[in-house]
Amino acid sequence: MIRDILENFTIAALSAGLSKTASAPFELWRIQRQNHFIPNATIKDVIKKESIRYLWKGNAVNVIKGVPQYSLNWVLFKKINEEIDNKLISGVLSGGISIGLIYPLETTRTYLSLQINKNKYNGIYDCLKKTPVKNLYKGFSMSLIGFGTFSGWLFQFQSLLNENYPQLSPINGGIASILALSISYPTDLMRRRLQLQQFDKSVPIYNNNRDVIKKIKMNEGIRGFYKGIHANFVKSFFQWSIHFHILEYLNKMIKGEEI
Repeated sequence: MIRDILENFTIAALSAGLSKTASAPFELWRIQRQNHFIPNATIKDVIKKESIRYLWKGNAVNVIKGVPQYSLNWVLFKKINEEIDNKLISGVLSGGISIGLIYPLETTRTYLSLQINKNKYNGIYDCLKKTPVKNLYKGFSMSLIGFGTFSGWLFQFQSLLNENYPQLSPINGGIASILALSISYPTDLMRRRLQLQQFDKSVPIYNNNRDVIKKIKMNEGIRGFYKGIHANFVKSFFQWSIHFHILEYLNKMIKGEEI
């Protein structure tokens, strides 16, 4: 059993690291589109003011947080699903637990991605050091709901697609992520807005989950809850297609199955 857990953790860690790095520019783009009010928050500004390599800014912390998060999510999903045989519920539970354990790094990634020329923080440690603990957990409850929901539907849709459309296996993870995002996306946007409280004076002030829902609806309308969703579709399709494809490839390789 320990060997199976370690194998699953290693496979998921490699898949997460590679897929996160490959999709990093899309990840930056989606965070920018969600928070369009932040100064210089465009791909064009990043290239002009920093350079092309900064399209990967925040990727170090993204990998540091993403590897344990997605590895734990995968391992927990497998174990929970063995007990209850329900992919949706297993994914919700594993997603909530995994995001809960690494959440300060999620906030740190957002901060580092939206700064320009290191005008606020010099790196991961500096960001963690300067940010009050309560700010590192801004949007935590919304994230538990959001990532848990996304994770549950991601595994559910991915399983259904693999069963019914095996010929689309290389991109089933990407398609599943778009379907899952269509359900969970507003929570991701609201979590990001709550994370950014005190980050910059341009950020609208929200007091709590109820307040963020009320103010986005009042000031931006229903469409405000879906700002940046197209960028998220592109990023998620790219990332999760790679993630599940590598996951499946490594799983077969370790088990000695035909690839």
